[in-house]
Amino acid sequence: MSLSNKELRLYLDGLLKVHEINDFCPNGLQVEGKPQLKKIVTGVTASQALIDEAVKRNADAILVHHGYFWKGEAQPIVGMKKRRIKSILDNDLNLFAYHLPLDVHPEYGNNRQLANLLNLENISAVSGVKPTGVVMTGELPSPMTADEVAALLSKKLNRHVLCEDKSGSLLSTLAWCTGGGQGYIETAVEIGVDGFITGEVSEQTIHTAREMDVAFFAAGHHATERYGIKALGEHLKEHFSVDVEFVDIDNPA
Repeated sequence: MSLSNKELRLYLDGLLKVHEINDFCPNGLQVEGKPQLKKIVTGVTASQALIDEAVKRNADAILVHHGYFWKGEAQPIVGMKKRRIKSILDNDLNLFAYHLPLDVHPEYGNNRQLANLLNLENISAVSGVKPTGVVMTGELPSPMTADEVAALLSKKLNRHVLCEDKSGSLLSTLAWCTGGGQGYIETAVEIGVDGFITGEVSEQTIHTAREMDVAFFAAGHHATERYGIKALGEHLKEHFSVDVEFVDIDNPA
C-alpha cells in the first residue's frame, strides 16, 4: 500500500501538533520528493549515511528527528549540506523531520519512550516548562542507587553512561529530558527529584550536580533519542499499512 507525501505531512503535522510548538527548525516536509510513498526509512538524524541507506533500501521518504535548516546555521548550500541535499534530490526522496514536536509527544515522544524503556511509573510533564513535555518526571518501580540506575540505562541503551552522584543515597524519583537537555538540571533540582537523566553533559553540569546534591546521568544524545522516531515509524506502519524500516546509524555522542 502507498500514501501520498501530502497525506503523510498532514497526518504527522496534526498528530505531533506542529503549529502549537515554537522550534529551532522547520518541522514537517523539509525536502519534497516523489508524490507517492511505498517505503519509509526512519532514523535519528538525516546524515549522509542514513540517506545512503535509504537509497540502498529503495525508500521513497526519510523520516527523522534531526533534519536540516536550523536557526543560526550558515545558509549557503555548499560542502556537506550540498552533498546531502543533492543525494536527496537526485533520488527523488522526501525528507520529513520533527524535532521538539517529537521530543514532547505524550505517546510517541522521545521523553515518553525513554520512560517506557526504564519502566518508570506515575509519569507526568513538568508544569511551567515549555513546550509541555520537554521535561518529565516519574518514579522508579523500586528505589535504586545511582550506580544501579546507570547500569540499567547502560543495558537498555547499549552504551556507557556517565553518572555523577555525591550522596550515595537511594533514588526514587527522576526527571529527564532526552538529547541536549543538560541545561534543565536546575529545573530538576527545583522540583525536588532525586536524579536527572539527559543525553549530553556540559562542564558546568557536573558542578551543579555536586553542589545541588542531585544524581546526574548523561546517557548519550543519540542513544536517548532513538526510540521516539522508531515508535512513530511503527505507528505509521500500522496506521497506513505502509513499509517502514528503522535504520540506526551508530553515533557515540
